[in-house]
Formats: sequence, C-alpha cells, structure tokens
Amino acid sequence: MSALFSPIALGGVTLPNRIVIAPMCQYSAENGQATDWHTIHLGNLALSGAGLLIVEATGVEPAGRISPADLGLWNDATEAALVPVLKAVRAYSRTPIVFQLAHAGRKASTALPWDGGKQLSLAEGGWETFAPSAIPHADDERAPVALDAAGMARIKTAFAEAAKRTVRLGAEGVEVHGAHGYLLHEFLSPIANKRTDEYGGAFENRARFPLEVFDAVRAALPAGKILGYRISATDWVDGGLALDDVIAFAKELKKRGADYIHVSSGGISPHQDIPVKPNYQVHLAEAVKAATGLPTIAVGLITDPHQAEEILTSGKADMVALARGILYDPRWPWHAAAALGARIAAAPQYWRSQPREYKDLFIQNV
Repeated sequence: MSALFSPIALGGVTLPNRIVIAPMCQYSAENGQATDWHTIHLGNLALSGAGLLIVEATGVEPAGRISPADLGLWNDATEAALVPVLKAVRAYSRTPIVFQLAHAGRKASTALPWDGGKQLSLAEGGWETFAPSAIPHADDERAPVALDAAGMARIKTAFAEAAKRTVRLGAEGVEVHGAHGYLLHEFLSPIANKRTDEYGGAFENRARFPLEVFDAVRAALPAGKILGYRISATDWVDGGLALDDVIAFAKELKKRGADYIHVSSGGISPHQDIPVKPNYQVHLAEAVKAATGLPTIAVGLITDPHQAEEILTSGKADMVALARGILYDPRWPWHAAAALGARIAAAPQYWRSQPREYKDLFIQNV
C-alpha cells in the first residue's frame, strides 16, 4: 500500500489518506462573513479526495484580520454565514474539515495582495494593530499597540469562543495559527518580542502566551475533535527563532494534547532569506518529528506524488500538505493515486472521468 494513501488517526478522526490541503487565505469575505466564493472554493477542494481540508486563516476578532476581506469567526453573523457553506460542502463530501484560527498581530490591516498588500493607514480604512511589543513588522509601517494583560485576555477568550463556534458548525477540529509572523509567532520569536515581563525574554516566557491560547482552545473543544498547531520552525533571520526552541515548544504542545504540528517557516521579518526549493522545509518537520514523536505535517513545494511518498516512507513526516499546488491542480490527489497505484474517494458524478488505464481508481466518496 502507498504510504500517502494509508489512513491516519488524529484525535477521534481517522483520515483516509495523508494528503492535507493547507489553509490559504482567499481575501473574499465581507465583514468577516463567508461569501459564495467560499462555497465554490471549499466545495471544489473538498471533492479532491484529500484526507484533510484546513480552512484559511480565520480571524478571531476584527483587529486580527490580515486584510478587510479576511474570513472571521468572532460573532453570530460570521458563524451564521458559514452555515450554508458547510451545509453545501457536506452534502457532497465527507472530507474532514478543520478551521485554522488566527490573529494577524502586527501584520494586520493590509490591502489585498492584488492591491499591493501594503499596510492600510487609518484614513484608508485600516485599524490599530496589536503585538507583544510596539515594534512594526517593516520600517515603513506604524508601530502596533503592545498588548497589556487585558488585551491578552481578550484575545485568548476570542480564540476559545471561535473554537466553540467551529464545533457548532460541525467541523472536525481546529488548527491554531502560530506561524508566518502573526501574533502567536510574534510572541515566540525574539525578533518581535522585546517584552521585559513574564511574557518576554527567555524562551519559556516567550512561549507562555501561545501555550495559554492553545490551552484555552483545547478546553473549548470536546473530546474527539482534532487540535493542531501551525508553527514557523525558523525565522530565516540571524537572531531569530531557534529550532531547539521550536522543538521544546512542540514538546509542550504534545503534553497539552496536540494531535499534530504543521511545520512551516518564516514570516516574522521582511529581512528573511529563505532558500526556496523543493522540500525546503521538510528537514524542519523531520527534526520536530524525530525529537517529539508528535504527528507532523510537512509543507512547502511538495508537488510530485513520488516526492510526497518518499517524505512519508523515509519517516520525515506523517502527512504532507499542499497549498498553491492544489489551487493550480485541484485534482492532484487523483493524479497522485494513479501514479502510486492507489485508490481514492470520488463523487459518483465524476466516476466516468477516470482514464481507461485507471479504471479502478475511484471508490465511493465517503
């Protein structure tokens, strides 16, 4: 049997294969509320046959959005807007769905990527941003507000309340976003965290707030729901986050009941120097997995089925995630199953599409 198409249990959920659709921002919400785009987009991906679908970074409060068009889950209106989306997707696919809950921190209040992606001024409809320290992400951006105890408590509660909303929506779980230079990563990284209180300085202090948020989400989810964490395992900047610290953090997540860790990198500084190439982040996932035994997702320029298979068979990770690659080829899991001699779930409306040489490729979409 192909390793990529072998099942894996996370929490109380068994995934039919090890292909994960990574969360990818769509910048298509209105006041945080999902739109018809989300129905089309998520429905398309849910018919891919992937083992797990992670919904894009979903803001836990309005100030935590990257852009004004980010998806949110902070009130009854944002929750209600997702009800018909999930209903439509569930009608035709049983792919497990996890929401990535996020707060953008000092990287919030930006224009849409196709409008330049620069930080919006207050006059342009932007908003005050929040971070562990009053240090802007880039020199030409305004400084964020350094969070006080009340602000941290507000955000921690917002994560927990959003997690409860995912349960009401019927999602299989939550991924806490602690990567890519956003708020929880900002606390963990010495590049962005210059606090002198119990939340700054030594690694144990910098890890305190992200772990408190994780604990709050864990407490908000009933038994059997998946809970994962996405982390940047290196900042790719001198003086940034060290892999040893990330491993120590992952061990703490494991103690607290994490079901998996999704290993990415970068995002904390515009001065990062990332050697982008196939598998460029896999060694980070491999190191975290080896040191912790925590189920690990590798991501980053994984585009070929045999490449993905090798990552799993060699023990470098337990799952592989696709992001831009599956936007470009939403049927990548079908093609991977054909290449690796496996079978994959597909909706019966598509059964007649399988090529003659792969006449046994599809199984019922369950």
